[in-house]
Amino acid sequence: MLEQLRYIQPRRIYTPTSVLEAHVAVIKGERFHAIIPATEAPADTECYANLDMWPGLIDLHIHGREGCDVIDGKLSSLETISTSLLKHGVTGFLATTVTTTWPQTIAAMKVIGAAYKQKMPGAQVLGGYSEGLFFSEKHKGAHNEAFFKPLDEALIDEMISAADGALKAVALAPEKANGVKMTQYLSKHGVRVMLGHCDADFAQTNAALAHGACGGVHVFNGMRGIHHREPGCAGALLLDSQALVEVIADGIHLHPAILQLIYRLKGQHKVALISDCINAGGLKDGEYQLGEMPIVVKGGVAKTHSGSLAGSTLTLEKAVKNLAELANIPLLEAINMASLVPATYLNMDNELGSIEVGKIAHFSLLDDVFQVQHANLFGKQIF
Repeated sequence: MLEQLRYIQPRRIYTPTSVLEAHVAVIKGERFHAIIPATEAPADTECYANLDMWPGLIDLHIHGREGCDVIDGKLSSLETISTSLLKHGVTGFLATTVTTTWPQTIAAMKVIGAAYKQKMPGAQVLGGYSEGLFFSEKHKGAHNEAFFKPLDEALIDEMISAADGALKAVALAPEKANGVKMTQYLSKHGVRVMLGHCDADFAQTNAALAHGACGGVHVFNGMRGIHHREPGCAGALLLDSQALVEVIADGIHLHPAILQLIYRLKGQHKVALISDCINAGGLKDGEYQLGEMPIVVKGGVAKTHSGSLAGSTLTLEKAVKNLAELANIPLLEAINMASLVPATYLNMDNELGSIEVGKIAHFSLLDDVFQVQHANLFGKQIF
């Protein structure tokens, strides 16, 4: 039996390199089959004259949403996060842990490993990300230093084993003992190393980058910043042409001028927009828990009791909007930073991250105020 073709004509289609008007995306089964001029579309074409088609967004760094946290170590929590993310155009994510007890970390990794191997109800779990445990106290942020661990091969092995192939990234402070050695070790095992929550100087950061580290955790936040006599971790990351930097474009973590600075130094291909959203995302202001750390959310801004920023309540489509409007970055490039760049980082860009023939048809349709009206997974409308 022949697979039925689905024809969709939005106002605009955002491909990786251009914005197409008067075009139709053709879907066959789970994949994009063709992009054709609207004049060639059949009568049963789905028309969305006031909506734009974006590729499915990929959030590389997210802890939770709607009262659920990855560190809960429950499949039901990941399912809630998955469903919530799809409403915001996110079709894939790295389930990100936070500093807590070692047994809880391992339990969460096992659940991430299970979720990685199955289809989720909304955004798909593309792997796990360990943010926590291997940090320095000076830039700990919302991480409880009582649970910090040494960079130890046995601990790394236990984490990799628990995730059962799903662990994609580990964040660490490269100035810690064995920083470079464990960077090499993780890289050898196919796990990307991101540098953050650290006091590493320019030389220490460059040494880690030279030995396999891929980039920086929410750049400028939770790391030694730029000083004119010591460029620090942030300076090293921005000047390294191969290093990817995570950016929280919520208008709070980074000033618009800094967003523009990052863009000018890194270009569109080495910036990954992230939400760093915690379990308060999608909920009212109030008191929450991030791992073992009590958090207060006021006006949508999450902070520890000592005043440190503690992740965000941001959604990724809003991050794209903010980058375009606050930093005057072309919308197409901002979309790529939340879709194709993360897919490339994960080595999944042959299947995900853009609207291109042959790729899996993950996409959303958004209105003029960047509100997701329809979200599609594997070629089918889910939300």
